[in-house]
This record gives sequence, structure tokens and C-alpha cells, in this order.
Amino acid sequence: MSDCCSNGNGNFDLAVIGAGSAGFSAAITAAEEGARVALIGHGTIGGTCVNVGCVPSKAMIRAVEPLHVASAARRFAGIEASARITDWAALVGQKRALVEALRAAKYTDVLPNYNNVTYIEDAASFTADGSLVVNGEAVRADKIIIATGSRPHVPDIAGLDAVPWHDSTSVLEMEQVPDSLIVMGGGYIGVELAQVFARAGAQVTIVTRRGLLPEAEPEIAAALTEYFADEGITIRKGLRYDRVERTGGNVALHVTSPAGPEVIHAEKLLLATGRVANTELLNLHAAGVATNGNGGIHVDAALMTSRPGVYAVGDVTGRDQFVYVAAYGAKLAAQNALNGNSLRYDNTAMPAVVFSDPQVASVGLTEAQAAAAGHRVRTSVLPLSHVPRALAARDTRGLIKLVAEADNKRLLGASILAPEGADSIQTAAMALRAGMTYDELGAAIFPYLTTVEGLKLAAQTFERDVAKLSCCAG
Repeated sequence: MSDCCSNGNGNFDLAVIGAGSAGFSAAITAAEEGARVALIGHGTIGGTCVNVGCVPSKAMIRAVEPLHVASAARRFAGIEASARITDWAALVGQKRALVEALRAAKYTDVLPNYNNVTYIEDAASFTADGSLVVNGEAVRADKIIIATGSRPHVPDIAGLDAVPWHDSTSVLEMEQVPDSLIVMGGGYIGVELAQVFARAGAQVTIVTRRGLLPEAEPEIAAALTEYFADEGITIRKGLRYDRVERTGGNVALHVTSPAGPEVIHAEKLLLATGRVANTELLNLHAAGVATNGNGGIHVDAALMTSRPGVYAVGDVTGRDQFVYVAAYGAKLAAQNALNGNSLRYDNTAMPAVVFSDPQVASVGLTEAQAAAAGHRVRTSVLPLSHVPRALAARDTRGLIKLVAEADNKRLLGASILAPEGADSIQTAAMALRAGMTYDELGAAIFPYLTTVEGLKLAAQTFERDVAKLSCCAG
């Protein structure tokens, strides 16, 4: 640390706290503009996404996909197939190797390419005057970006400290599939991981207060709940969690349902009740950096905190917790820090995906959000049974919902529930970004027998009965 603070030539132009995707995005953006950057990392380099989030979870989602595809093959006449797990530990090891390879390729091996980025490994904290201290030594920087990410939330439930539970990190390290699993939480993490272990053979019960994906369009949440039940996943909603205890080698969750008290048993317990910002080591209060009610750091449209010259990006802000949005915000914050706060954070056309099967993809406003924002709303809901791609695949699970301004037909939001929904949502995002109306989207040329063609059909459904149209959404 003896020369960390000068980089050989005075103060750093920018210090970035956090060496995950947001931190690297900020550091690289600043370095490419010629700035001298201190990148301060604490914990495993690479942050959540590559180590314990996107990469390992999506690898395991893909791994169990053939198990379902094989069991569903009989929907085609004359075809039967089978698939089984022969070595779950080997699969976990393969996933771990992928994580290690991507961590090296996208993080560790990237640093040597930027001579004006100095990597400092330790926890950082603020002093009362807004300065940074790392391991007892000052790190002098003109501007600071906080990108410390988030971690799994641990709910306050009696008895939890005496029960061996898993979070989204540790559950993907288990080298044996449990016989049964309670998944506490119906958000995107709970939904994705519940389906992984159900397809791997566990008896899965999702317990939740508000049901699956409570922020999604209600038609989407209801349909996904039905599809999960068809796969043998038990979904219990409207519950109050009273206490948890060990019963032999298993876990007993005591809940109160609308029908009264009851106990839910399983071999393992997974907590998937959201995430909390990593701020506890930063000493934010002393530096006058304000936080929101959810514990995330409060930022303005330029991503600057309540302390001038200090910015925050990514999960630590408590909103828009997606790796690609964190990288976008980090780039914007770095540019604002170096060049003045001229850029504004814009999430109006931010696509989001839940990698369930079928996938849930959305962009813009839901019907409820649009109405709450004062729009006079008109909606279109198209079941996948009207989409030729789904008919040819003999898999009509899903629907498409579009939200528009009633007065001028301008699109406000889109939600897709479909096996290939994730690869279609960007078209809707670009339509929103362009300010298109549903008439314009419905008149656009789409390739036939694709899932994305459903967007055209859904747009036409505002004014027409698509069942009366010929092929190719004409």
C-alpha cells in the first residue's frame, strides 16, 4: 500500500470501491479516458454475477433442461426419450470450473491491460471528511464510485440461527440433490432455483407471502404458478413464517396460513427472500452518504449520492439489480465523475428476464405501474396458442401482454411468458425506446415461425381478432 495513493504522480482521479461487474465497468471507462484509477476490491474478484449469481445459476438451469425436455418429448407423436442424473457432484464441479475460467478471463486477466488502474485488495471505508481509508491508509481520489454490490437477505425468523439453511450461493454448491427442499421466497431467485432442484428430482415446496413474481403482470404470475404445479412444485402463498427448527436431519418450518397454523417439512431449506446492499463496512453515515428505506444508497439522476463527488452504482443502490444495468450505470457514473454530471440514468426501456421455463421477460411499465403513473391504459393479452412457433413446437405454455397509452397508442410496456421469451424482449425494448405505437409494431415485418413474431400478433390484437388472420401475421 505504500505507493497506492499516488500511482507515482499525485492523487487518483477516481477511486472505485468494488471489483465486480459495475466496478470493472467504471474503472475501464475511466481508464480509457486517461484517468488514474484506484480499483478497490474486497472478497473474491468479479463480484456476484460471475462467482455466485448469473453464471453458476444459468449453468445449472441449462444443465437440468434436458431432464424436462426428455420427459416432455411424448408431446410429439411417436417419440419417447429419457434422461437422468448420473453424477450431480460432477455437474457441480463443471459449473465451478466454468466460474473460475470466466473469473480469470473477464476480471483477473483484464487488469494488466490497463496500466493506469491500480488494484488495491482490502475493505474500504469513509472518514467524516469523505476521504477513503483502506487497511488504515488513505487513498486520495478526486471522485469516488461505490459499487460494492449486494448479498442474500437473511429474514428474521425465530430458530433460524439453529438450523442449517442455504442461500443462493451455497445451494448451488451442494454435491447431492436433496430429497426435498423448502424454497422461501417467490421472487426471481426462488423461482429459478426451485425449478432447478425440482427438475433434478427433489420434492420442492415454495413458500411465499405474495405468490410467484409478485411484481410481474398478474396474468404472467398466475400462468407460471400453473406451469410449476404441473411440474410437481408445491406453491404455498399468503403465509406468515413463525419459526423454524431441526427435526432429526430435516427442517420444520412453522407457518400460519389463512387456514391456521401448520408445519412444512423438508430435508433442506433455501432462503431466497431478496438481497441487501453491501454497505456495512463503508461508514456511510459518518461521511454523510444517505441511504433509502431499503438500505440501498440514494442517488440522483446522475448517480451521485447525497455527498458531492461520491457516486453509487449497481446493486448497492437497491434498485435495478441486473448485471448489465449495473455495468451501464457504472459507465455513466464514471463519465459523470470525470466530465460533469451531464448524463442521466434512464431505465425506462430496461429489459429484465427470469430464467424459469417458460422464461419471463419484461420491459417498461406493467399495467398497474402505468395506471399508477397517471396513464389512461389499454392492454393486449395474446396466449401462445395463437403463435405459430408455439403450435409447431407443441408447447403453448405462455402469453404476451402489451401495455399502451389509450389516447395515442404509444407502447408503455411488454411482458412475455414463453420458452424463448428472453430472446424476444429486446425487440420490445427497442420499440419502447423508439416511441412506437402498437399500430407501428403490428405493421412491422417479422420472420415467420419465431417467438418474437408473437409481439406483432399481440400488437395487432389491440384492434383485431388474430384468429381471423392468415399466416405470417398478415
